[in-house]
Amino acid sequence: MRQFVALFLSFGALAIFGQTPPDSPETIANKQIELANQELQRVNDLVQTGALPRVRLEQAQQNVEDAKDEAILERTLYGDLQVDKVNDQMLDDMIAAAQRRLERQQIKLEEAKKLVAGGIAPQSSLTPVQEELAIRQTNLNLAHSRASLMGEMAALAKYEKAAAEIHDVTSAAFSDAFAPGMEHYEGNGLFRESKDLKPLALAFAQKFDHPLPISAEGETGLHRALGFDHRGRVDVAVSPNAPEGVWLRGYLKARKIPYYAFTRAIPGKATAAHIHIGPGSTRLHSTAAD
Repeated sequence: MRQFVALFLSFGALAIFGQTPPDSPETIANKQIELANQELQRVNDLVQTGALPRVRLEQAQQNVEDAKDEAILERTLYGDLQVDKVNDQMLDDMIAAAQRRLERQQIKLEEAKKLVAGGIAPQSSLTPVQEELAIRQTNLNLAHSRASLMGEMAALAKYEKAAAEIHDVTSAAFSDAFAPGMEHYEGNGLFRESKDLKPLALAFAQKFDHPLPISAEGETGLHRALGFDHRGRVDVAVSPNAPEGVWLRGYLKARKIPYYAFTRAIPGKATAAHIHIGPGSTRLHSTAAD
């Protein structure tokens, strides 16, 4: 009971005197960088005078780098990221920082084992080093998981943001280029397979409850046999006039991604009805795709 009263009075005192809230984790991380830099300068001065061995300077430098990587993780892994502000570089930095911290701890563990093997340190000295290594391995695993999740959430957010635009485009008439059995949309002439395909596949699966039916991704034996350079292009096995095909054409046009839509097989150009995503294959760039 006495402890409860003391706790209650403590909260009351904070409210009365308006004590400032504690620093945020990111602020604390930045202060740790500052302290690590100060320690590095102190150790450097002592090493220069011969008061400390040079190995202590290397340790202090590693501590500065460790503090910098911890600050990165405070902003990314532990922080409250907004999906619309996440980019690939941010996620790559998060994973790289967690990886570097793990590797530094692995080095520390190997050095600690040498001290134990040489009788310089007791076996028990390995425990805190091993525990910290396990924590850093967990953080690296979490960084990979969060990067994957945030990437998918960002892709879905982009899809939802463009949903209205897609609807308008799919109801409009396409008038870019037509030929018997084929429709061509030039768009901006660009299709970045590494960045554009995954959001498309996620949006398609969410819309139709089954995976995007990719029939050819990049170069294939069939395309080589036909003399086509199909690198950086993707074929989707849907009829352009089917609901999936209408939606897909609208999705691509909303993002200005070029495509060729074939409603039937065309000798020398297409073996069946499908939608070719990306610019025309090199051999047919001025006419059609594949």
